[in-house]
Amino acid sequence: MTVDPSTPDTLAAESSAARKSTAPAAAPASEPRSPRRPAMADVAARAGVSHQTVSRVLNGSPRVAPDTRERVVQAIRDLGYRRNVAARALVTARSATLGVITSSSVLYGPTSTLIAVEEAAREQGWFTSVAAIGTYDAEAVHHVLEHFMSQAVEGVVVIAPQEDVGRAIDAFDAPIPVVLIAARESTVERTIPLAVDHAAGAALVVEHLLELGHESVLHVAGPQDWFDAQQRLAGWRAALTDHGAPVPDPVIADWSADRGHEIGRELVERIAAGHGPTAVFAANDQLALGLVRAFWEAGVRIPEDVSLVGFDDVEGAGQFIPPLTTVRQPFAELGRRSVELLFEAVAGGSPQGALIPPELIVRSSTAPPRARRR
Repeated sequence: MTVDPSTPDTLAAESSAARKSTAPAAAPASEPRSPRRPAMADVAARAGVSHQTVSRVLNGSPRVAPDTRERVVQAIRDLGYRRNVAARALVTARSATLGVITSSSVLYGPTSTLIAVEEAAREQGWFTSVAAIGTYDAEAVHHVLEHFMSQAVEGVVVIAPQEDVGRAIDAFDAPIPVVLIAARESTVERTIPLAVDHAAGAALVVEHLLELGHESVLHVAGPQDWFDAQQRLAGWRAALTDHGAPVPDPVIADWSADRGHEIGRELVERIAAGHGPTAVFAANDQLALGLVRAFWEAGVRIPEDVSLVGFDDVEGAGQFIPPLTTVRQPFAELGRRSVELLFEAVAGGSPQGALIPPELIVRSSTAPPRARRR
């Protein structure tokens, strides 16, 4: 029998087939979900301790037995647990973050101080947000501090080696505690001063050289818009005065070995003629390095013809020829104290600023003057 394609039955069958062909495809099977991140409760269950014990371990509390602490630490490693800092900040209203303002300089002192502050904060479980500023003025510092406020930092450490840094910080009365690492007094109520005692370090140098028998000490000073350089010069002058020794005019320089070399070339003629200094105190080890080269080129011997002392005790200072007598800055202590002071202020205390004493490292670049060795 021939079927008429135009009959109702045929049209209904075709319509049904069309509906099936245009029906939406079945949804594919859902992809497997990624594993849930381990939570603190998972660590507690694996270690067989309470949630509070895990929290104590994470916060470095001493109220945990050593074997219990080891079980918790092992559970953290096994599970790959990572603390959710954002969630913690929401719950505790604490960011556990410090802001650090420093210069964009790569000079030894500011860079070493920055590293020390970051390490000290990390040891306490705190994070650091660092802003390096090329040009210090009130507007730039204001912008950085406002940025820190938006990050909910709990305090700020300012590494302020120069006068313009200090002025810019003074112009902004931050609503949170600020530790100012600078060799000067603070003029803002909420700013806590902290510094190495550079004047005391310079006095150690002068006393060491006078005890060796030198009648006086020439100072090759750092740039006088730096607080550290100002204090080293002041300490040198005060120590000579206190001991009744002549105070020669200082030679003002920058911090570079190149400038030290230039000054050394100017000094060698005086030394060779017998009316130059018998002892030189360079404001940093880089200046001392330049002096070493200039003296070596001219045949001026260290310490036979002139004693030389630097400041900083940079890496490798003991490998100079001869090994350099210098003043060691306690950067690790500076970082630790800055974080301690900030923590105390954040907790509502009223910490007092501090000066940290440096240490004289005596090596082979100093000796009695020739007249005393006869």
